[in-house]
Amino acid sequence: MLLTGLTGLAAAPHLLPTPDFAGLYRPVPDRLLPVLRREGDSLRIFLNHRATVPGSAAPSLRLTGWATYEAKQPLWQQVRAARPYPGSNPAAPVQVLTTAVAAASLPAGAVLQISLDTPALTNQPPGADQDPATTAWLCLTPEVLTRPFVLLDSAGVVLDRPYLNTGERVAVAMFGLSQPVRWRRYPTGTPALPPFTDPRRQAAAPRTLGMLDSSAAPVVAGNLLRLPAQGLYALKVGGAGGEPVHTVPLLVVPASFPGQSTAPEVIEPLLYLTTAAERQGLLKAAEPKRAIDRFWLDASGSDQSLARDKIRRYYSRVTTANELFTGHKAGWLTDQGLLYVVLGPPQGVSRLPDGTERWHYDQAGRQGEAVAFTFRPRPTTLAPANYELVRRPEYEMLWYAAVEKWRRTTTAR
Repeated sequence: MLLTGLTGLAAAPHLLPTPDFAGLYRPVPDRLLPVLRREGDSLRIFLNHRATVPGSAAPSLRLTGWATYEAKQPLWQQVRAARPYPGSNPAAPVQVLTTAVAAASLPAGAVLQISLDTPALTNQPPGADQDPATTAWLCLTPEVLTRPFVLLDSAGVVLDRPYLNTGERVAVAMFGLSQPVRWRRYPTGTPALPPFTDPRRQAAAPRTLGMLDSSAAPVVAGNLLRLPAQGLYALKVGGAGGEPVHTVPLLVVPASFPGQSTAPEVIEPLLYLTTAAERQGLLKAAEPKRAIDRFWLDASGSDQSLARDKIRRYYSRVTTANELFTGHKAGWLTDQGLLYVVLGPPQGVSRLPDGTERWHYDQAGRQGEAVAFTFRPRPTTLAPANYELVRRPEYEMLWYAAVEKWRRTTTAR
């Protein structure tokens, strides 16, 4: 039910503060992760939501269209009731909620803000900070605006993450004519390089990825599909009846992901703190987990309490980076994950009209001064949300200083 209609620019009472997106990179138990599907003249919004108390009112969504992330006034705003998607299990612990908005109100390149709270047409909370438990921002690329399907897991819940754990299955939920589904598997990406690396001195990356294998025959949309091995998959959906083929990248990862359980999974993220010889020593140790404990104890001056604190901090950052930045490779391997793991979440994040992100750290410099890092969007078919760090030689000393804080007897930030 439409609670209130479109609100134009003339109705906006004043210029609104520029959002600070740092809050969206804060770890939370339940992150708002909406997914979109094109349905004729409408764009349908799906989101997974923990079941409410029977008899309670359905939650509402505040939808706001923006020309850019930095716009001072919205293009429009609506408040809509979210309802259970037809056919979803009302007794399930997680329900799929949905509503729709006119596709014509969302031009390509615009930004859609979706808020799950007590809606009011005021756009932002009292400050400019964003709460990832109640707010999401979606950049509306042509592919997002035209994709006529969403992915579901084996329980019928919308797959709102870009990865599957090993053994999980996925189905394509189409709108309109059923389409064939094929897949191709590619190797995953390599780890991010330090922020001071000169990209001109690095070997040129291959222009195309070598395909590892592919499906022998298409499957019918709606049928559960099990992807056979870990790696980066390109799901190819469409082609029947003259419909275009849409490509959706999907990473298949270990069962413990986004966390870590085996010794190799714990050792690999130490890439940013160790030498290759040190990592090989940990991997080849007779008891790798004891060797890992010894590494952290040595980094903490044999202070067990400090070692436990460093372990908790470091690996919680790895897990959060996996939740936030996973795409064509695990999140901790990305440029954004690189900074997030070693330096922690940024204190401020701005997003420019061209999609560039700037991360601001208040005390990341060698003398405790403020430092900013710039990420530029570098989307590809298999990495639509890829960001590339602008690397600078002046980052070298602050980077080694940050690494050293993990490796010596101090409390890591």
